[in-house]
Amino acid sequence: MLVHSPYIRVTGRTLFRIAVLSLVLLGASFPVQPVKAAGITAGRSSETEQIRPPEKTDAIASRVQARIEPTYKIQVGLSSEIYPVFANQASLQKHEERSWGTVSVTITNSTDAPLQNRVAVQVPGWSDQEIQIAEMGAGQSRTLLFAPTFLPRLFQNRELTAATVAVTVSDAAGRTVFSETVPAHLRAVNDLYWGEGFKFAPYIASWITPHDSQVEMVLGRAKEFAPLRRLPGYEEWKDTASQEKSTLIQARAIYRAVQALGVSYVKSSLTFGGNKSMSERIRMPNESLRSRSANCIDGVVLYASLFENLGMEPAVVLVPGHAYLGVRTARNSERYLYFDTALTGRADFETAVTAAERGMDRTPESQISMIRIEEARRAGIFPMPESQYDDAAAENTALHAHRHSTSKNGTTILSQ
Repeated sequence: MLVHSPYIRVTGRTLFRIAVLSLVLLGASFPVQPVKAAGITAGRSSETEQIRPPEKTDAIASRVQARIEPTYKIQVGLSSEIYPVFANQASLQKHEERSWGTVSVTITNSTDAPLQNRVAVQVPGWSDQEIQIAEMGAGQSRTLLFAPTFLPRLFQNRELTAATVAVTVSDAAGRTVFSETVPAHLRAVNDLYWGEGFKFAPYIASWITPHDSQVEMVLGRAKEFAPLRRLPGYEEWKDTASQEKSTLIQARAIYRAVQALGVSYVKSSLTFGGNKSMSERIRMPNESLRSRSANCIDGVVLYASLFENLGMEPAVVLVPGHAYLGVRTARNSERYLYFDTALTGRADFETAVTAAERGMDRTPESQISMIRIEEARRAGIFPMPESQYDDAAAENTALHAHRHSTSKNGTTILSQ
């Protein structure tokens, strides 16, 4: 029988061996892809790792996208210092009209969807809360400028003080998505940052306070040194020459009244905080009158307050290391009367006028900065809030207690 044939049995084993060998050779003819290139850890080859369903890949991408969120950057004042003079001026503007703010918040929408945020900024204990709404498209960035209205205590603060700025952001559903407080320093109310090249010099107008009660009092006394006891300011019905003559007479009367109060030169410009080379402490007019002390710039803002009260047009003139007061001589004139207020305590008015004229003549025009207060007012720079002067009334007695004498006709005037 065939199955018992020795030939057949031998041939069957041989065929089996040939088949096995063929399979081995066939497998060796196909290169095996490197394990690393396939993204599989060496030594592991499970099906779930080699074959990743598309829906699982999409889920991971979604989780990566979810981790991309808007970012918020906060900047406070000038190197984290808030100057009351700048904060006050910015708070008087509508937020869409501001070119800078006390606090800026930059929002970068890194998502692929539109963003709407409600951003609230406050200096706890020092200001109210200002709220703005930010709307932007995917990938957009926007900077919001905040200038919350400060409480009266800021304008009574006399030294560098620590504070914090609180920023809270919520989404359209009212959920808080970002909250942070950052440290800040509040500068003294008297501090002014001049800036490079006196860039911020127009803000000196905030120290000119024509409606202060003590400024009014000085004018009431100054009229006693004027002919007919009148300080009429510009009388536009007069010609230019007559107005210029009247301005000279009124300026002399005002100078003599301040001089009679005993105001004299005391420097006192030291301030604390950053940017010392460009910052200065400046007395408000009522402070100079109470202490009867004023350096050159203190005296300039005092006299400027007196002239502005009369409807006249004062100017602050800055030269290297010094300042002079100017006042337009007639309503439509380009001429100014200048005098050196630092001489109030030791020289007469004519000497003060001569000193200013000589000082300006020897100073290159490129080094003279003139701040016309009427222009500063049009730019939105107004006097510091009246809360600064709340303690003025308590000091009025010091002025009224100053020596005075009585003229022959019984009129009370200050001694000269």
